[in-house]
Amino acid sequence: MSQSQDRFVLPGDVIVTGTYRPEQNVVLDDDRVTATAVGFYEIEDDAVKVIPLTGFYTPKPDDLVIGKITSHTSFSWEVNINSFCVSILPAFDIFGKDYSPSKDELSSKLKTGDLIVGRIVNVNPGRDPLMTINGENLGKIDSGELVKISPTKIPRLIGKDGSMIQTIEAATNATITVGQNGLVVLKCDDSTSLKKAIEAVKITDSMLDDTNVEEKIQNILGEIN
Repeated sequence: MSQSQDRFVLPGDVIVTGTYRPEQNVVLDDDRVTATAVGFYEIEDDAVKVIPLTGFYTPKPDDLVIGKITSHTSFSWEVNINSFCVSILPAFDIFGKDYSPSKDELSSKLKTGDLIVGRIVNVNPGRDPLMTINGENLGKIDSGELVKISPTKIPRLIGKDGSMIQTIEAATNATITVGQNGLVVLKCDDSTSLKKAIEAVKITDSMLDDTNVEEKIQNILGEIN
């Protein structure tokens, strides 16, 4: 799974110099890539983009999210959920009510860098939101390709009554897990179909409005056959 660097930038800030490919909310001036929006830049391979600050995820109870374990204490893990705050996964969520810090080692279950899919349990002002990985299809993610899109584009990706995501899955035989926080994990045995599924997901993020989104995705998926 590809990793990315996140850094806060303002319009006019030079993000990087050299041979890079500008994507979203950046411009290329000679060999300088400059931000055109307030947000966090990402560099993946040779591509540079800025995720607008307004595009970050705001946790809500019962949201399905994909997150990365960043650290742990004796009683809980901290999880990066692509938000302004981390989410807290309590130790007893995995070890049960009999959890004992003296005998149970958290890193034996989840380590820093592990990806998980879970649900937000509650959100209280002034406190980091709690999450759980107890439930069907929740838990550690052992394989797959991770794609990050704007959380605001998730409804477009899912489609009405799940129609868009079902279309992509049916055409590619991929299994797609969509987090409300803008993280998506795709699994597929066929590399060509996986590539097309990823391309279809990214199209929903890159287009400015819903006009012709479905048509463009159908064109991408039609190339598989």
